Amino acid sequence: MDYSRLLKKASLAGAFFMSAIWLTAAQALCPAPDSLPVFAVQRVVDGDTLRLSDGRSVRMIGLNAPETGKKGRSAEPFAEAAKRRLQRLVDENDGRVSLQVGQEPKDHYGRTLANVYGRQGENLEAQLLAEGLAYQVVIAPNVALLDCQQRAERSARQAGLGVWRTSPVQAVGHINNGGFALISGQVSDVQRNAGGVWIELQGSLVLRIAPNLVSQFDVSRLERLKGRTLEARGWVIDRSRRGGLKSGQARWMLPITHPAMLNFLDQ
Repeated sequence: MDYSRLLKKASLAGAFFMSAIWLTAAQALCPAPDSLPVFAVQRVVDGDTLRLSDGRSVRMIGLNAPETGKKGRSAEPFAEAAKRRLQRLVDENDGRVSLQVGQEPKDHYGRTLANVYGRQGENLEAQLLAEGLAYQVVIAPNVALLDCQQRAERSARQAGLGVWRTSPVQAVGHINNGGFALISGQVSDVQRNAGGVWIELQGSLVLRIAPNLVSQFDVSRLERLKGRTLEARGWVIDRSRRGGLKSGQARWMLPITHPAMLNFLDQ
């Protein structure tokens, strides 16, 4: 099925047709396991987080929606649209969802990590990704839907939907704050030491693969990256704010959590 073509057609035909298209598409992309437990949703927190009636917060696996406005900050583009869309998906399922809790069941905030499904087996993360209302993120060991969610995001990107309407990818030299970002740049150096693998990009950014994650990567390929251009995604850290920036070090660091968070642009 050509999901990009369907999405373009759906965007012209209206919300009802779009919902119907993506009910079918999400089922095909990420079919639900059998006999998942069902829970009532108390409220939608944002485009990737739910609060259940039993008091648990659920962080949806495999995506990161744009940030809603917090602490005086303005909402990022499509943040409110993502939240509204997730609310509609929950409402369409009578306020109830099925959960497949991840192999790693909680994040460092204590939230439950889970893939979320509607009553007809549609994966809600795939729907949001396919409509361009979130970015795919991959953090092992919760990678069960990696491939199908990757296809969902790719279809939205090719169709120029939502966050992909205008490219969100920024050059290293344009980074001015921390937080989630898609970055492109040319590799100036690659080093491996006790701290993991460090991929330096021109413009004061280093990508870090932690020692416990290195085995997931093709290190020999990484070591040949010098001079190549790549795209990376993840949460940028401003090392100058943590007091750990030494002379000659890149100000910005982006931890890479899985090979899918890298995209080699000049293969």
